[in-house]
Amino acid sequence: MTMKKYFDKLVTRYPVLRPILPSIEQTAAEMAELFRRGGTFFVAGNGGSGADAEHICGELLKGFKSRRTLRESDKAALLAADPLVGAALGDALQYGLPAVSLLSHPALTSAFGNDVDPELAFAQQLWALGKPGDICMGISTGGNAANIYKTFAVARAKKIRTILLTGNRHGSCERLADIVIAAPDAETYRIQELHLPIYHTLCMAVESQFFTMIEDK
Repeated sequence: MTMKKYFDKLVTRYPVLRPILPSIEQTAAEMAELFRRGGTFFVAGNGGSGADAEHICGELLKGFKSRRTLRESDKAALLAADPLVGAALGDALQYGLPAVSLLSHPALTSAFGNDVDPELAFAQQLWALGKPGDICMGISTGGNAANIYKTFAVARAKKIRTILLTGNRHGSCERLADIVIAAPDAETYRIQELHLPIYHTLCMAVESQFFTMIEDK
C-alpha cells in the first residue's frame, strides 16, 4: 500500500509543512526499510520532546491504526507454551515494530549520570544497543541539545542513520544528522505542536507497509 495518502492528508491539514515534506517522506521510507530488515528504531529527546519520544515508541510497538492480530501459528505456539494463559495471550497480544526510547531505562540513566556523565546517558545506551543500519531519531526543538549531539556522534561511529526532528533554528545537531525534519517555526511550543502531526503521519505511513489499516471514518 502506498504511503502517499498519509503525506497528502498531512499537508492538506497543515499546509505550512509542505516545504519539508521531502524529508518526512524520506524518513518514512527509511523507517519502513529498517523494519523490513529487522533493525531497531531508537528515539530520544528532553522534556516535552522526551514525552514525544515515548509517544512515538508507543505507536510503533503496538497497533496504532491497525489491529496487528497474531497469526494462527503464533497463537498455537502460545497455547502450546501454556494452556492456562496461552489462548488469552494469543487473543490479546499484537505485533510490534522494534522501537526503543532512550528515556525508558531510568536505573541505567540515573546510575550512568551519577557515576559518569548525565549528558552521555543516551549515547551510552545507543553504544550498547545500536547496530550498523539501525536508525536513531533525536528530537530537539532548538537543535542544540548536547546529549542529542553526542548521541548522534555515537551513531555516526556505529554507522547508524540519524534523523533530527527540530525547528527552524539550525542548531548544532544538524551537523551530524543524515535527515533533518525542521518544523517551520522558532517558538518551542509551536514547534512541538507541529511535531505531533509529523510523527503521527510517520507512524501511520510506516505501519501501513506491514499491517492492514483501519481507516478513519
